[in-house]
Amino acid sequence: MNKEKETFIKHICKELQDENIAIFAGAGMSAGAGFVSWSELLRPIADELELDIDKEHDLVALAQYHCNANGNNRSQLNQRLIEEFSRDAVETETHRILARLPISTYWTTNYDKLIENSLIKAGKIPDVKYTKEQLAITKLKRDAIVYKMHGDIDHANDAVLTKDDYEKYYIKMEQFLSALKGDLISKTFIFIGFSFTDPNLDYILSRVRVAYEGNQRRHYCFIRATQKGPNESEADYQYNCRKQELFISDLSRFNVKTIIIKDYDEIKKLLGLIEFNYKKKTLFISGAAHEYEPWGESESQKFVAKLSAALINKNYKIVSGFGLGIGSSVICGALEEIYMNQNNRIDDRLLLRPFPQHSSTQSLSALWTQYRDDMISHAGFSIFLFGNKQSNDEIVLSNGMREEYEISKNKKNIILPIGATGYMARELWEEEINRLHSLPNKDDEFCKLFTLLGDQDKSLDEVLDNIINIIDYSVKKGDLHG
Repeated sequence: MNKEKETFIKHICKELQDENIAIFAGAGMSAGAGFVSWSELLRPIADELELDIDKEHDLVALAQYHCNANGNNRSQLNQRLIEEFSRDAVETETHRILARLPISTYWTTNYDKLIENSLIKAGKIPDVKYTKEQLAITKLKRDAIVYKMHGDIDHANDAVLTKDDYEKYYIKMEQFLSALKGDLISKTFIFIGFSFTDPNLDYILSRVRVAYEGNQRRHYCFIRATQKGPNESEADYQYNCRKQELFISDLSRFNVKTIIIKDYDEIKKLLGLIEFNYKKKTLFISGAAHEYEPWGESESQKFVAKLSAALINKNYKIVSGFGLGIGSSVICGALEEIYMNQNNRIDDRLLLRPFPQHSSTQSLSALWTQYRDDMISHAGFSIFLFGNKQSNDEIVLSNGMREEYEISKNKKNIILPIGATGYMARELWEEEINRLHSLPNKDDEFCKLFTLLGDQDKSLDEVLDNIINIIDYSVKKGDLHG
């Protein structure tokens, strides 16, 4: 990975922590879900006009020619939109990654519902806006705003499509342009699947550039490197490369930094690395204990509270399900550190999901599995402490911790069973240490630090230091590359 992409990932992760990221999605982002491109959408229209769509570059003008030829009637255009964008489509991995991240602002020129559907499937409430009247209404408990500046497929007749539509946009939809201008000034945008030929965006970018000359906010876009066609001459290829270089240079006037990609799959990989690195600032603590041998209940709970406080002190976020005998200590340690030494809201540093004890719609075990999956999905690390419970007057290993371990593996979390605390955590540590030593390209330093997590001759303070050390090492070592 080159330095440019590393810098991009670092910057976006920082902006995500500050909740300053916005997405601008173009047609290319929906193409991966099987929707047609603009040129394919208008191919039948071009045929009717006796034009070759492959030779046409101004597709907005093409749509206008069709309206002109039909007495300003756009019913065929509307029908094409409905035919192509009303069908069900599965969101791409790019949509799913973005929906999982703490991004509250989406702008799109697409008519489909992929963005809002992916947010809903991620358990979020989208506030979708495609008319100026909707701008004045706030949806209750919304998690994200989706601005569909060219309209929605359910209202095809109002979709922005022809030259007439674009020319009237500054008057009819001035409020959308004002909102976009405000976001471009205050947020860091990632442009995905966007060609920058949209006159509305060009209008806004130009005004932001003039107003904030030399002090514009940094934005990013993905552009695929020029590909040489199978029958393309070397001269034509070099010409197209030069043209792309000039286009990229022109984007820098608006402080839009271009990330060159080899293919579109690389967007998914880069966003995946952003998600991976962002989540490493959040740790899921799995713990359950009815007995605390060999240290005893009092010392063990002090240890858990100190661990929780130490993680908060180092600017990590903790996710906990309020495990039996452990959860209250996790909370006490975290809250004490937040109240005494941090200037953060509790929600920013501590996510609690106590397990429900009753369900009228499904089995309790199925509901708990859902809860576990949801909690762990927020974290990049999974820490396992103790892991025992009482059953029929006997102390047995925690099957709930085993399930959380399996979910964590499926989520590709960094798994840290603290074997020194014994019980299920010990069993998981033994499994992981054997797996680590069997890897062909194992990380010797990580293996060394991981081994210390199972040393039962260490004091609890030493165990705590070992946990912090391996987390810090993992964050630094795994940074950017997963």
